[in-house]
Amino acid sequence: MTLIRLGPEALRASRFALSPLAETLSRLIVLRLEIDGGRPGADAAALARWLDGDPFAAGLLRLVSATKYLPDFVAIPPASMSTRLADELAVMRGFTDARARATVAESVRFAWKTDHTGWVETDGVAGRVADVFARGWERFVEPDWARRRAVMERDIRHRAGVLALSGWRHAIDGVGKVRWAGPDAIRFSAQGHEDRIVGAEGLVLVPHTGTVGQWTCEDGSRIALVYPARGALDQPRIVPGGVGRLIGAGRARILAQLRAPATPSQLAVLLGVSLGTVSGHLAALREAGVVVGRRSGRTVYYERTPLGDDLAAMTQRRM
Repeated sequence: MTLIRLGPEALRASRFALSPLAETLSRLIVLRLEIDGGRPGADAAALARWLDGDPFAAGLLRLVSATKYLPDFVAIPPASMSTRLADELAVMRGFTDARARATVAESVRFAWKTDHTGWVETDGVAGRVADVFARGWERFVEPDWARRRAVMERDIRHRAGVLALSGWRHAIDGVGKVRWAGPDAIRFSAQGHEDRIVGAEGLVLVPHTGTVGQWTCEDGSRIALVYPARGALDQPRIVPGGVGRLIGAGRARILAQLRAPATPSQLAVLLGVSLGTVSGHLAALREAGVVVGRRSGRTVYYERTPLGDDLAAMTQRRM
């Protein structure tokens, strides 16, 4: 069992951050596994065509999607909620060939697919890896970044609320497969890796929009835990006719998205409609008693009431 140990000082300094690099890694792994599954969607098919003509990218993604120990150069802890991909890739490009090859060798030790690793012998390997992630971001993440960010910010808002009411123990519990294992430790993995000791800089919690996958990012004393965000990018499908037709597709879609609290601006991004449209629907839903707005500072978050939960269940089904 692998533990992340946090003393009182570390807990006080712990915080949330966003990472375009972690989101890109998550997305590329999901698409790579979709290719392996034999029924790739449009994005996975595009990735397959790319990998067919790029042995370096193919070998890299084959490894990171089939190991329990990610190479250090793809697991870089982000600094804040405004972390830029360019800054993360600059850190990645700073890895020497010797350091990059050493961390790949460690990753291969914990991989269930260990072939096709000749790519790591390329000169300037970390720079080539950065180029792969820059291309992956541009093709598969950046066009949808606003919606992805909205999902991750909703998760952080939820956990920040739990933190304010109940402390880090409850805010962290349920992050991926993480569970508390004592007064000063959380269980990160069932694997027998060395325990991680979080210092005075605290633990950085980083959501991603993939449905599975959690990992740590470490750089000296800085440690981040990347985990799947609550909620999903997939749009719930509204059942044609019935209650959904009665209240209208727009309001039904808003109810479906409010399985987790959200601001009007986040809903507009997630649904791809104007803020005015969302505000009008929310006003009607609020008057009907199916949603309620709660203020947090200058921001108002909307959530379903119990009546809203019942109404949403009658109007939707998962894709």
